Amino acid sequence: MGKRKSLNGAKAETSQSGESGSDEDFDMLDVEFEWFDPQPAYDFHGIKTLLQQLFDVDAQLFDLSALTDLILAQPLLGSTVKVDGNETDAYAFLSLINLQEHKDKSFVSKIIDYLRQKAASSSVHSPIAELLSGPDTPPIALVLTERLINVPSEVTPPMYSMLLEEIQWALEEKEPYHFSHYLILSKTYTEVVSKLDEEDDRPKKKKKSGGSSPTVLYFHPEDEVFERHAICHGPYNYSTKQDEGHSDSKRAFQEMGIKPLGHMILVEAEKLEEAVKDIAEYLKSQG
Repeated sequence: MGKRKSLNGAKAETSQSGESGSDEDFDMLDVEFEWFDPQPAYDFHGIKTLLQQLFDVDAQLFDLSALTDLILAQPLLGSTVKVDGNETDAYAFLSLINLQEHKDKSFVSKIIDYLRQKAASSSVHSPIAELLSGPDTPPIALVLTERLINVPSEVTPPMYSMLLEEIQWALEEKEPYHFSHYLILSKTYTEVVSKLDEEDDRPKKKKKSGGSSPTVLYFHPEDEVFERHAICHGPYNYSTKQDEGHSDSKRAFQEMGIKPLGHMILVEAEKLEEAVKDIAEYLKSQG
């Protein structure tokens, strides 16, 4: 059974080419997405795989099996998005972890330490570092969400809208979901010169002028809207080092290589609802 609502007729663009064989030819597929509560019987593998994608090369630093089990232990909070019915793997998910409530769990404590270290490494994240460095962990919701690369961003507003409803219901039941802040963990990337081009002496894409800092680009367009409502936001480097050719494995049919970055966005609790409404309007205007 679908959760409460479905997004009918959402269109996902695929890379299947037309008869001409041109890279510019695409087929459009009509896809009906359904929302479900996270369910231990079906969703362990799918959510863990999406968490590995979210944490990228640093996924190996964490006990993602335990984190997935914790997400599945709170099935009335958060959503999975599927296409082929309830018993299939999720194409996207959204959940959150109460860092104050679960700080004594070793795998959550490790995530908190990791986020504290990343926040302390950059002045843009100083409010996050301050919150996580106190003697007591404040009631922060760590928002975890990810989707497969071809899943349209239009699935995002319904997930967040349902999450806000679920938090309200949980509060009415005196459950521990009264938060001061939402810390959204995400990913961004910068473009880097391809090592393949250097090795093969291929024509190189000209570097953009206007400053020494590379432009941060977004995997998830909704992150740009969240940032308008944020106390602070910004990228951070992963701890796990990769060889020089790693960026070329993520080129995704473009001239430049890709360097993925972790990304944190801190939003005060009372501003989340307005941010979610703005995301819906923004995505509608882009469609």
